[in-house]
Amino acid sequence: MADPTGPRVPEGLEEVFRREAGRCTATLVRVLGDIDLAEDAVAEAFTVAARRWPETGIPPNPGGWITTTARNRAIDRIRRESSRDRRQQAAHAMMTTPDDPDPDGAALDDLVEVIADDQLRLMFLCCHPALSTEAQVALTLRLLGGLETPEIARAFLVPEVTMAQRIVRAKRKLRVNHAPYRIPDHAELPDRLPSVLRTIYLVFTEGHTATSGDDLTRTDLSGEAIRLARVLVELMPDEPEAVGLLALLLLTEARRPARTAADGTMVRLADQDRSRWTRRLIEEGHALVRACVRRNQPGPYQVQAAIAAVHADAPTATDTDWGRIVALYDILIALQPTAVVALNRAVAIAELRGPAEGLAALGGIADGLLEDYQPFHATLADLLARAGRPAEAASAYDRALELTTNPVEATFLRSRQAALGGVA
Repeated sequence: MADPTGPRVPEGLEEVFRREAGRCTATLVRVLGDIDLAEDAVAEAFTVAARRWPETGIPPNPGGWITTTARNRAIDRIRRESSRDRRQQAAHAMMTTPDDPDPDGAALDDLVEVIADDQLRLMFLCCHPALSTEAQVALTLRLLGGLETPEIARAFLVPEVTMAQRIVRAKRKLRVNHAPYRIPDHAELPDRLPSVLRTIYLVFTEGHTATSGDDLTRTDLSGEAIRLARVLVELMPDEPEAVGLLALLLLTEARRPARTAADGTMVRLADQDRSRWTRRLIEEGHALVRACVRRNQPGPYQVQAAIAAVHADAPTATDTDWGRIVALYDILIALQPTAVVALNRAVAIAELRGPAEGLAALGGIADGLLEDYQPFHATLADLLARAGRPAEAASAYDRALELTTNPVEATFLRSRQAALGGVA
């Protein structure tokens, strides 16, 4: 997709892009019936915005402006190609406005409504069973989450070129299979649910700690993930993992106000002012966790939500019930035996039994599996420092900083590294 954040970009366009690109793409897929055409049209619309908005200012309804402009550009492209295929017929069927309407016109502010259902339809389209799970999630993150290929590659711990190829192949396969753009029938939902849940989780993860940008978080993404999780629970209220995911996101989001200090620097969990946590989200998250416990059908998202609930229960960091958290991680790793879960379990073990035990748990993770995963090296550095091994800790911090793309996170890691002189 064209980058709307290059030269001559008006203030606020990047924010509009991150907030609206996925929604506009979802609507255009419905209108045009073609993923590539929709994505290209939205990119072109943002290029037009980058030229016009410095002079006209950002319109009151930027999402409507982008969607309308993209729609018109796509129709023009279809006409230029003199195509008589299905895409042209669909486009002509949707043409209810003049050939070249002015996207700045007030009447067009309400022409295009970005509907939540469009995004959910696109999510289920991307999670078509013809695609592998990895391709399903990657494509959804690209089209709906507005994430760029490097951000998605980081989430999957794979090279950028590998992820780019995966996304291209996924779009081609959907086109070849004529995958329908709709919410699946009730009987089809369970087979697609795991990929949809993982996608929402990864969108939230990118919002929780952004891969790039000046801020630690991207509230547009975390908010969008929570909204989609709510829609999914409304659609599938009897799916405990959907409920568990929503609980996890709410309990994690509740801590966001305390994750940064007044000057924007990062604050680790142990040092956070818990009075700044959002009690409303904690209460809602707790209620959902209790509902999951009553079902007695544990799954990975429900267990992670229970871990988050234990953290939320502790009035101070020292009051945290680490024994219970380790027990929950033991359950989680049996359900989801991944290196990332093993890493988080090692952190909990270190809090319960000391840094030496935590380092031993880290050592049990297969060599090289998390070599390019920044949180692994940051955790290793912290445990080495606490174990009185500052030189090794400094080296681990160096590797973590090499892998860090978020400036707020990098500043935090440098401050921790600078403090190593005081480690006994």
